[in-house]
Amino acid sequence: MIIGSGAGGAPLAQTLVQAGHEVLMLEKGPLLRTQSQSPDGLSDFKRDELFATGAEKRLKVPGMANIGESFFSSHVEPDLNDEPHVYRDTDGRDRATIEGYTAQVVGGGTQLYGGVSLRFTPDDLRLATFNAGRTDLRDDPRGEVEREARDWPVSYDELEPFYSEAERIVGLNGTRSNQEKPASAEHYQPPLEPNPISKVVAAGMDALGMRRYRTPLAVITRDHAPSGRTVPADHETIKTAFVNRYGDALGLKSNTWVSILAPMASSLNFELRANCNVTHLESDGERVTKVHYRDPMGGRRVVEAGTVVVACSAIESVRLLLLSGAADLGGFGERIHSSGLLGRYFLTHCFGGASAIVPERADKSRTLDSDWATDHCARAEWVREQGLWAGGAIYNNTSDAALPISLARTWQAQDMDNIWKGYLGDTSIVGPGFEDYLDQNFGRRVSVSFMANQVAQPDNRIELHPTVRDKWGRAVAYVIKDWHSHDQALMDVLADQCGEILRRGGEGVQFSGQGSVGGQVSRIANHVLGGARFGTDPKDSVLDPDCRAWEFQNLYVADGAFMPTSGGANPTLTIQANSLRVGRALLGRL
Repeated sequence: MIIGSGAGGAPLAQTLVQAGHEVLMLEKGPLLRTQSQSPDGLSDFKRDELFATGAEKRLKVPGMANIGESFFSSHVEPDLNDEPHVYRDTDGRDRATIEGYTAQVVGGGTQLYGGVSLRFTPDDLRLATFNAGRTDLRDDPRGEVEREARDWPVSYDELEPFYSEAERIVGLNGTRSNQEKPASAEHYQPPLEPNPISKVVAAGMDALGMRRYRTPLAVITRDHAPSGRTVPADHETIKTAFVNRYGDALGLKSNTWVSILAPMASSLNFELRANCNVTHLESDGERVTKVHYRDPMGGRRVVEAGTVVVACSAIESVRLLLLSGAADLGGFGERIHSSGLLGRYFLTHCFGGASAIVPERADKSRTLDSDWATDHCARAEWVREQGLWAGGAIYNNTSDAALPISLARTWQAQDMDNIWKGYLGDTSIVGPGFEDYLDQNFGRRVSVSFMANQVAQPDNRIELHPTVRDKWGRAVAYVIKDWHSHDQALMDVLADQCGEILRRGGEGVQFSGQGSVGGQVSRIANHVLGGARFGTDPKDSVLDPDCRAWEFQNLYVADGAFMPTSGGANPTLTIQANSLRVGRALLGRL
């Protein structure tokens, strides 16, 4: 049984189904069909998957510092009054948030992400070795970087064949040349022509001597044999901003539903049950025996389990294990908490970037999410020169603010919780001021982002909130997270690199600024990772090298919760590759 249908659950399911094993998959969210899958030719997507367009609601969760504030939720996100995440803010007060829900829908976060599908570098998987004995690290007064760094229990060489297989079955476009990540096979489809606005980024990277490549994106540009998907004859029509940030009604974005699950949906040994909310697991000794869930009508259901794979996205996977432990303190609880680490070492990414205004307007609605990427700041020599513990990837966000409505909604917004509050901080953006704002920004704004490793800290953690309950009476996830001083130093360095790219972008480019998420505890939505890390020592990890819970024979965690370090790039492809690896390990045990 697999709980969750996103990057962690779907590849593993395919591995088991193709080997002839019976698989039941439970997904909390709905199944949304593409146009070609729907009998009437109309997609189930409502175009509000990222920016909610429903009625305004008011937060009513007792005890929250933001009680009474307005919010909007889409049809693939929970209502905050029904099931909030709660985070501890910098002032010590609790606030309810939608952050950390990548998407509750078949396909999970792969339905809504921009599709950036970078590999981690070999050094990302051996940061303990890379940093051993270093005395040149900046902003680490207590020596926590070296003390908390961990090597992964699998090497890049061991993971690499699964990277290649994930790239084949998912369906990506991009280029391999100039990447700092070795590959044994080439499965990229050819990229489409870059958007004209991206020439600024290309020029800046070239001026700085940064080897660049076309960003690998989970969007097919040619017919894709593994999934049976086809593309329009005019390939340029693939480029649309709705493919980038919203659910894709055409099925061109390679989310796990269209690329992996839909092609095997008719298999007799595979069953997908959508709108089913798993409440807790039950065990007998070292075996998980039952999975309890609520069906689409809210009815209580129980399924007997052979092998259970949890892949709900890191926060909710940790929450499910914590809830299961609370329901059986002396049994499941005692075993799952044996290391004392469940929920600890929660990770996101160090991220940020820079932006500029270019002189010539481009139609940014005709683009995919990113055009150019570079691993320049992931090279070992560059990382050591900067006194950093790890590097990261840099790429441009071509589709950023591609549509007028997204440009309007994100003005001065810093996270999903205040995405509708953009103009409250700038009352000049009204009347002619609004027209001038659109004229200066729409089609002329270009941004460059970085993604890098966050220092692992035991006090960054997921707990069960002591008082807040969801609509089913269960404790909600309580996110306690801060940035290490070295994180801030790393983000400052990489933000400056992004700024330099735009400053060198050519004549007429107006640099707007640079920055990072340092100091913003609430930004937890981008890449929730860790909390149930894997390793070789049961006293230092929750999962073994095959992502099996140490104290159980048949319980696995296959989403980003397994990561002991967050990697220097977007994590989706790594989660998919590891899911294939875990599936292969399971075949040897079933």
